[in-house]
Amino acid sequence: MPELPEVETVRRGLAAQIVDRVFTGVTFLEWSRTIETPAPEEFSRRIAGRRILAVGRRAKFLVLALDAGQSLVVHLRMTGQLTVAPRDAPRDRFARVALGFADGDELRFSDIRRFGRIGLFDEAELAARFHKLGPEPLGEGWSRDEFAAALARRRTRLKPLLLDQSFVAGLGNIYADEALFRAGLHPLTIAAAVPPERAALLHAAIRELLADAIASGGTTFSNYRDAYGNAGDYYERRRVYARTDEPCPICGAPIARIVVGGRGTHFCAACQPAPGTVAARIVPFPARGAERLVAEEGAEYRVTPVAEGDSGC
Repeated sequence: MPELPEVETVRRGLAAQIVDRVFTGVTFLEWSRTIETPAPEEFSRRIAGRRILAVGRRAKFLVLALDAGQSLVVHLRMTGQLTVAPRDAPRDRFARVALGFADGDELRFSDIRRFGRIGLFDEAELAARFHKLGPEPLGEGWSRDEFAAALARRRTRLKPLLLDQSFVAGLGNIYADEALFRAGLHPLTIAAAVPPERAALLHAAIRELLADAIASGGTTFSNYRDAYGNAGDYYERRRVYARTDEPCPICGAPIARIVVGGRGTHFCAACQPAPGTVAARIVPFPARGAERLVAEEGAEYRVTPVAEGDSGC
C-alpha cells in the first residue's frame, strides 16, 4: 500500500497538473464501488462545475480542495493510480473511474485490486473522516518532546505502534522498519521503555527517512506509480526492508525477518538488539541520493553531492 512518501509524491505531481481546472462530471465508470460517497450519479452531479483550488494530503489520503467548500478525497489503497490524460487517449485495462475536465482532459483512476476509493465531502464530513488520525510526521507541530512523551505513555511494542494511524499518520510497513533500523531500536521494544535519547533519534529518523523517500519519488516494488506514471527509486536504497538474510549495511550481520502484529518485519539483530540487551551504537543517517523534482512535463533530478569522507552509512 502506498505510504506517506508515495502519496505525497502523487500529490505534488497532481498539483502541478490540475490546480485551477474545472470538473465536468464522471466520464467513465467501470467499478461503481470505487466511488464511496455519495452515489455515483449524485457524485457526478455535485462535482460538475467545481474548480480545483489545491491538492493536499492527510496521512495516506489525497485531498482535492474544491470551491463551494467541497473536498474530493482519494485513498489509493494497495494499487490505486491517478493520472491526467486527454479524453480521447486509450484507457488502460485497469481504469475504474475517469473525471472529465472542461478543457477536454480527464483525471483517471486505475486500480488493479479495486480497493481504492474516491469520495466527496463537505467541511464537516471531512473533519469527521479524519478526526481519528494522528499527527503528521513532517508537520511543524510534531515535536520531538511531544513524540517522546507519547511513547512514554504507551505499553505497546514499537512496530505496531508506528503503524497505528491514530498515533502517527502516514507510516506503513516499509518506513516503520527503516526508521527503527536508523534509530537502532528493536521492533519488539515496548514504547514506554525507549530512553529519551533514542526517542529523539527515532523522531529524527522518521522525518529524515520520509524526506529522503519523497526526494526519491517513493518506493516502487510492485504497482506504485506517481502522477506521471513513473516508478519511485527508494526501493533500491532501503537498508533492511525485504532484505532477509542479506548483510546489514552497518555491521554485516544477516538481516532477520519476524512477524509482528501480522506484518513482516525486518531488522538487524546486532544493530537493533532485543529489549533488555545493550543498546546499539547510534549511527549516522545515509547521505541523500538523487532528489526528484516534480515538473509539469515529468520528473527531473537534482544530484546532491556526498560530503568528502561520508560513507553514506
